[in-house]
Amino acid sequence: MFDPLIWKPCMSDAHQDLLQVPLNALHIELGARMVPFAGYSMPVQYPAGLMAEHAHTRTAAGLFDVSHMGQVRLDAPTHEARALALESLIPMDVLGLGEGKQRYGLLTNDAGGIIDDLMFTNRGDHIFIIVNGACKHGDLAWMRKKLGSSHPAAKLTYLENDALLALQGPQAVTALSRMIPGVEKLVFMTGGDFVWQGVSLFITRSGYTGEDGFEISVPGNQAEKLARAMLAEPEVKPIGLGARNSLRLEAGLCLYGNDIDTTTDPIEATLLWSIQKARRAGGERAGGFPGATKLIAYGAMNTPATELKPSKKRIGLIAQERIPVRDGTDLFSVDGQPIGKVTSGLLGPTINQPIAMGYVNLEFTAPDTVVHAMVRGKPVPMKVSAMPFVPQRYYRG
Repeated sequence: MFDPLIWKPCMSDAHQDLLQVPLNALHIELGARMVPFAGYSMPVQYPAGLMAEHAHTRTAAGLFDVSHMGQVRLDAPTHEARALALESLIPMDVLGLGEGKQRYGLLTNDAGGIIDDLMFTNRGDHIFIIVNGACKHGDLAWMRKKLGSSHPAAKLTYLENDALLALQGPQAVTALSRMIPGVEKLVFMTGGDFVWQGVSLFITRSGYTGEDGFEISVPGNQAEKLARAMLAEPEVKPIGLGARNSLRLEAGLCLYGNDIDTTTDPIEATLLWSIQKARRAGGERAGGFPGATKLIAYGAMNTPATELKPSKKRIGLIAQERIPVRDGTDLFSVDGQPIGKVTSGLLGPTINQPIAMGYVNLEFTAPDTVVHAMVRGKPVPMKVSAMPFVPQRYYRG
């Protein structure tokens, strides 16, 4: 059954007119339970239920509609101009990104906080960016404002008429390569242009489940045709946003608005791996992005590392009792001192244990440290754990 404690729509969506994704009618035809999410009516689950959908994605191939996400095109006269424009907004190495290669990035504000996380791909004549659905209009306004003065030749275009589908799971490549020969040659975090029955597609081998899989940008008026064809493949079933949430948490991936936001910075969020050396202290293009002064002051951004550290850090947690610990639960030391908060939590369907991630004071971040989550007035012991909780199975070739 659908568990409202596992999935809660954004409260800000509750009283607004909801937009519809191109596959809205198909979702209803398939029996989806529709909920408000990021301003859209979105499928949270289908009749099979969240647990079955989660398991199917882990063992076969699940089709997700993520058309609420924002797809953006960045144009400028040369790759260097495009790359340097984007580097003025994010602390990642864009200039060194080869054609057809994709990276994870963070849009930071002037205080070093995270405005959004995103994916960007060098498509040769432009940079293709995917941002979160609830943030996309704010992201565009922020980026245009920043680029307007520093990189006026750079142009951002919101691709509002395009849909985005994700096919995820160990059999995703089997199903998709049967339809679109050549996609099997992609490796994790690469992309390319493909044509299916006369429809132009841009496909990357990436996703948000920890499994091998693909994300497919398709013209909105062709999305239903493509989705029906994928669902006709024997390995593929439709999967809702509820299972997408449980899959990404098992994979140790952040949800914007829960695990990262403007009150957290990349170092606190343990996302330093996403910042390449070229943008850190001493790098060829160190700094030059919003919040650089604060972030480069951290010891971890320097070589050799210096002593300055954040006061809190994102960690993984596994409950030592079979009691799910939900988002927003306060965390305490074993002697009762408040030390942090859970940002995402649920019963992990694959490992069949309650898992969570959250932020705690730095002295409580060592693996196997025991902390207490206060659930309905009762302290639930949780042990600090490495993430991901379930091994990631990306295809790297």
